Formats: sequence, C-alpha cells, structure tokens
Amino acid sequence: MKNLGYYNGRYDLIENMTVPMNDRACFFGDGLYEAAYARNYKVYALDEHIDRLFDSAEILGIVVPHTKEELKGIILDLVTKLDSGDQLVYFQVSRGTEMRNHAPSEGLVGNMWITLKPAEIRDVYKKIKLITYPDTRYFHCNMKTLNLLPSVLASKAAVEAGADEAVFHRDGTVTECAHSNIAIIREDGALMTAPVDNRILPGVARAHLISACKEFSVPVIEEHFSLEELRRAAEIIVVASGSLCRSACELDGAPVGGGAPEILKMLQDKLLGDYLAFTDKNN
Repeated sequence: MKNLGYYNGRYDLIENMTVPMNDRACFFGDGLYEAAYARNYKVYALDEHIDRLFDSAEILGIVVPHTKEELKGIILDLVTKLDSGDQLVYFQVSRGTEMRNHAPSEGLVGNMWITLKPAEIRDVYKKIKLITYPDTRYFHCNMKTLNLLPSVLASKAAVEAGADEAVFHRDGTVTECAHSNIAIIREDGALMTAPVDNRILPGVARAHLISACKEFSVPVIEEHFSLEELRRAAEIIVVASGSLCRSACELDGAPVGGGAPEILKMLQDKLLGDYLAFTDKNN
C-alpha cells in the first residue's frame, strides 16, 4: 500500500477512510497524539512514544482501548503493509464517540486512529531559519493534545516569513517551538533548555539530546531562558522526532549561531548515528 489509515480495527488507504462525526476529536480536539519515524520498517523510539501517550491519557482520563503491548503490536504490523519502509507513523486516541456535549459521559472508551505515509527524517546538518512568535497556547502543553490551532497559526507565520519554524515565547521567556523543542548552547559550552513543566512537551528527541550531552560531559541546564539569551547563544538547536537535532542560522531575519560547531556536530553525529543504528536493516 502507498499509505494506510486505521480506525478501531478497520484500515484502508487514508483517502478511503471515514470516521464517525460524533468522535469527540471532531468537535473538541479531545484526544492525544504521537508521531514517530520508521526506517527499513523499524519504528524508532516507539516505546517512548507509547509511554508518553499513556501517561497523558491517564492525566486526562482518556481510556486507551489497548494495552501498551497491544498498541505496539498493531503499529508494528501496520508498518509492514506499506510499500516504503521509510514512514511517518502517526497515532492518536480520542476520548470516544457520543452526541456532542462539552462534558464527556462516564464510561467512554477511546478511539484509536493511526496513519502511515512515506517519509524520511530531515537533514540533520541543514541549517534552518526561525522566527519568534507569542505563545498563546493554554497551560497543558506537557500533553500532546489535538488542540493545535496556535501551532498552526505560528507555523503559517513562519512559512510566510520564509522560515522553517516558529519559536514560542511568553512575555519574552522562550518555551518551545510550534512543533519542536528548543535548546541553546551557551558561550560557556553548556546546553540550556526549558524544564519539563506544563509549558512545554517532554519531547522524546529532547530526552535523547540531554542523554547525548551527558554522555559527552556537556553540562545541561534545565532552566527557562529569555529571547535575548536565545539571540546571543553560541548555537540554537531545534529537536524533534523528524529532525533529531538541527541548528539555526537565522532568527527573525538576523544571523545567529555558529559559535560552537564542534559541540554541535558531536551531538548531531551521535543522535543521527543512534537513529541509523537502530533502524539498520541488518539489525
């Protein structure tokens, strides 16, 4: 198959799939999602993505209709059905199906949506351009919910400005990006990134970046930083499952970065190497 859509056990080409209008995802964005990448039919960091989905579902009271192992088995089976082994693996769970009402009924069981399409991770070493954008999201950013309108607007603004990503800030304090986490390498060689709280998503790629820093004895400071600190950073790093560890060359039209190329490349080589090793067809 060239792509695949799945809904509660039914699957077909994405363009042939339909879902009930009364799925609460349609009315309220009442659900959670994850996105991972596969190479050679091997899904990278799948357990970590599934764990995060279940953790957020427990906080929100959403009943996932499968155990972790069942969901993993479904995804790994679906991955094999595509013609291409390089895929974007997207999965989400909505709270359930019922007539439209803001307060959900008790006893709802979630609906599982999965889509697979051919895709590869982005070039880790290609520099990107950023813009800054006010963070108008609500205070549940630690959960990967379906409520993405602020991210859509920020991404639209980035594209219109000729940039690749938008950096969110609240009153001058950097949080994360429209669809990525963000970190900086300071002039003293330490990596700085916002702490895990309700203002940022605890990103899987973010966790891998921090682990790589610790492996190479790069100091890690999990504290909020300002827009001014962002602008004068030795390097600005954007991390996500589809890009691993990319650095910025421009912020709001002004040049940035380039001050710690050795540390940057060491981290990029490590993170890309881990991805390639896990997804190698011979493993």
